[in-house]
Amino acid sequence: METPFDADKKMSSEELVHWQEMRIQDTWRIFRIMAEFVEGYDRMGRVGPSVSVFGSARTKPDHPYYALGVEVGRKLVEHGYAVITGGGPGIMEAANRGAQEAGGASVGLNIVLPHEQRSNPYVDYDKSITFDFFFARKAMFVKYAQGFIVLPGGFGTMDELFESLTLIQTGKSARFPVVLMGSQFWSGMTDWIRGMMLETGVISPGDADLLAITDSADEAIAIIERYTAEVGVRSFEGAPRPPRRTRPARPGRPEAPGSPFCAPRGPRTDPAHDLHTTTR
Repeated sequence: METPFDADKKMSSEELVHWQEMRIQDTWRIFRIMAEFVEGYDRMGRVGPSVSVFGSARTKPDHPYYALGVEVGRKLVEHGYAVITGGGPGIMEAANRGAQEAGGASVGLNIVLPHEQRSNPYVDYDKSITFDFFFARKAMFVKYAQGFIVLPGGFGTMDELFESLTLIQTGKSARFPVVLMGSQFWSGMTDWIRGMMLETGVISPGDADLLAITDSADEAIAIIERYTAEVGVRSFEGAPRPPRRTRPARPGRPEAPGSPFCAPRGPRTDPAHDLHTTTR
């Protein structure tokens, strides 16, 4: 059956109906995605300086890594930071528990999953946000954090870790500190990064230095403190990034000094723009 799509693959009438329904659903999904970003930006923008803590949802309360997570959450609060986690059990619960018991802000960015994930009881009731979309949730982890502390975890933790590293490596994020905790757990991976990946040439020599590794909560927080002392406390969008190359001026359209794109404009009077810049 001929189809209205660019690909030549033929579809049955049933397949065509399903494809058209999917297109309609995708159009409405845009508004759901927008809603998650709007709610996330609105609520996370009120939290203040924060550190995102990642780790396994499967770690039991009697495990040493759970105790380490509690210690990390508590000491972050003692140094003035809010604690952001995925809001679930395990390491996430531990960090939220340490933050809440220390009297600090305890944030949980939960995700709707068919198994495993449930909100832990140590997230502040007004700082619990549930997401359907992983990418919207991960944007909140990065945008409002002054650093990342990563305890042992599985695929989800690896995803969050390497996305953070990719944003830093590509200059889409400032070079926030990324601290791995648990040298016994992480040493095999870091040896592989510094060995196989570096020797094969798939990363640059400096990329291996984007990671710090320690077993001490005090040392992990000291690394973040040194960063904020150097650059100040600022959000993802306000943090310094690598310089961008400027484009050559086009005939008849002079470029602004130091601007990579266009000549300077007059002041913006759009109220929506003013609201965005003051609440970001």
